[in-house]
Parts: sequence; C-alpha cells; structure tokens
Amino acid sequence: MTTPKFAQIKQFIVDKIRSGLWQENQRVPSENELSTQFSVSRMTARRALSELTESGILTRSQGLGTFVASFKSQSSLLEIRNIADEVKERNGNYTCSVLILESINAVAPIAIALGVEVESVVYRSVLVHNENDSPIQLEERFVNPALASGYLQQDFSATTPHEYLSSVAPLTQARHTVEAIMPNNEMCQWLNLYNEEPCLQVIRRTWSVNGIVSFARLVSPGSKYRLGGHLTFKK
Repeated sequence: MTTPKFAQIKQFIVDKIRSGLWQENQRVPSENELSTQFSVSRMTARRALSELTESGILTRSQGLGTFVASFKSQSSLLEIRNIADEVKERNGNYTCSVLILESINAVAPIAIALGVEVESVVYRSVLVHNENDSPIQLEERFVNPALASGYLQQDFSATTPHEYLSSVAPLTQARHTVEAIMPNNEMCQWLNLYNEEPCLQVIRRTWSVNGIVSFARLVSPGSKYRLGGHLTFKK
C-alpha cells in the first residue's frame, strides 16, 4: 500500500528532528516549500504541518512560520492538578470510566513526545472523567513504560493516572498547549455530546527527574469546563 503524501511529509519532518538535523525552535519548510519539494498541493502540506502541530511536535507562529517545538519545560499559568480533587472541591461526585488500557507500538509523533524509539512499546489509556455522572473530560494518555512499569495494572476507576504517576515518577516539569477544537465523532460519543460544540483541548507532556513520563491529550466540553490560574507577583 502506498503511503499517503501527507504521511510521507510528516515522516520526513520527524526524521529530521530525530536525527538532530533540525533543532528545537528551528524553522521548518513552509507549506509552499514542502508542496514544491514533494510535488503535492498546499492543502496536503498544510495537513502534515497541522497534524504535527496538534501532536506538539511543531509550533506555529502567525506571520513567522512553523518551528520545531521545544521539548523542554515552559512556564505556565496552569497548575497540574488532579481532576478528582477538583470535582470533590466543588462537592461533586467524581467517577471515571476506563475505555482503553493497552500497550502499543509508538508511531513517530508519540515516540518523539516521549523520547523513545519509534515502534518501541508504550502504554496508552483512554478515560472519561465524570462529575455527577456527567462526562467533563476525555483523557488520552501515552506513558513511558521505563518510568511507570505498573501502569497497565492500575485500577483507574479507583485512582487517576495523575495520582499513580505522581507516586512512581514525581512531576518535576511540564509543558502545555491549550486550544479550542471541534470534537470528532468519537470524542462526541465518549463525551455524550449530542449537539456539536467547541471543546477545550490541553496537550500536556510531563517530566520526572529521569525523563519524560507521559504525553496526554485532555478534551473537555466548553460548556462544562474551564481553566483558571492565580499569579502572585513579587514586590
């Protein structure tokens, strides 16, 4: 089966990053440059860049171009909190539905995000967090087995991935990307969204002292969830 052109472009970019030829924050070829190089339409090149951006591999800056994302921590207004604690603080009843808990072979974007080899085994979980029996967040998480070997043996209906990972690989750094998205059909089904509505998506990578622990995508209906932060400025 012939590999789609957009997938070829994605693999080309990933290979350049993995080899070290393209460094963090380095500008990558534009849609026009890629469409010329691979003899494809700009739409095809745009799809490749967009999917790598959504995965956190690239970052786009309006008017400047597309760059290799920084895989180090960055400051954030977001506090890393356990969603179960958030619900309980609102006097809500927290429950969790475990949809998927499996080991998979890492495709290139996931391998880069976790700092492991392509096709190496990683853990994947898909959960729905509920407040008062209503879904408020879909969590898809990829975990480095070397830093959390017992991940697949956990009962995530009783403890959250955040709680478990914090106990075996305490968080030292994190990187967030936050954006508004329209959910696909699968997301709508998992979140019980009968009317299409914008969702808040957080892409999060976390580190411990020993390396990258997990790469997660958190999707919440815009009508049910919001993010907040508090800043204290030194005098």
